[in-house]
Amino acid sequence: MLQVSEVEIVEEGQGDQTIVMIHGWPDTHRLWDKQVQALKPHFKCVRFTLPGFVDSLDTRAYSLEEITNLIEQVVRKVSPGKPVILLAHDWGAIFGYHFTQSHPELVSKIIGVDIGDVASPEYKASLSAKEKLAIAGYQLWLAAAWLIGPGIGDDMARYMARKLRAPADRDDIGFWQCYPYFVQWGGAHGSFKALRPFTPEMPMLFVYGRRKPFMFHSDEWLRQLHQMPNGKALGLEAGHWMMDSLPDAFNDVVLQWLGVSAEPIQQAQP
Repeated sequence: MLQVSEVEIVEEGQGDQTIVMIHGWPDTHRLWDKQVQALKPHFKCVRFTLPGFVDSLDTRAYSLEEITNLIEQVVRKVSPGKPVILLAHDWGAIFGYHFTQSHPELVSKIIGVDIGDVASPEYKASLSAKEKLAIAGYQLWLAAAWLIGPGIGDDMARYMARKLRAPADRDDIGFWQCYPYFVQWGGAHGSFKALRPFTPEMPMLFVYGRRKPFMFHSDEWLRQLHQMPNGKALGLEAGHWMMDSLPDAFNDVVLQWLGVSAEPIQQAQP
């Protein structure tokens, strides 16, 4: 199996184009199992588990620079001399957007899942006081889980995963995966202050779940995508993990946008 900086890389499928898949909390590369099955007849599918998300043997926090550098190494290794399609969800989208801003020449297209312009003033202004409290509540809980560590921290992470209906297996979830929240709220390990509002310079598909207590994008984000010649946005009747709970619909949207299917995609309106 291919390795990059001691991170195992899983490659499946055939095709001239490579799709690099990046997951978020509290997942692993297995989040994309159902997408790989649909995409691998047409594309080379590459995925990996983010550092610090694998198991309790690796419990340190990773900086934004370290994760961005890892993504760059993976992309250059699996697709030398040719940009990739980035498929990213949750923290994977945040890290993937930052990577794309740093290395736009390495990304040909982006498929962002459920995370939009969370670093923008427009997004922050779009949230009600209740929504801000709800977001802070679950994120600070997970930041505390990482700080507390084994035992209670594991229970806290698994409780929140269950409450949020994350599809990951319970045994794969633990405090060690919560470090992004600690870095975000605690400002440790370089913090995530380098994150900037993301406006794609290449074709982008944004797919989001409508069945959530709050969104991770603003209406302005949808308007921007709608105005882009190669930008699309679509809301599905699903929650945050739509690639697992509604895989057929999600896969159809992705395949259509990538030109594998001729069926048109309905644009989401702000």
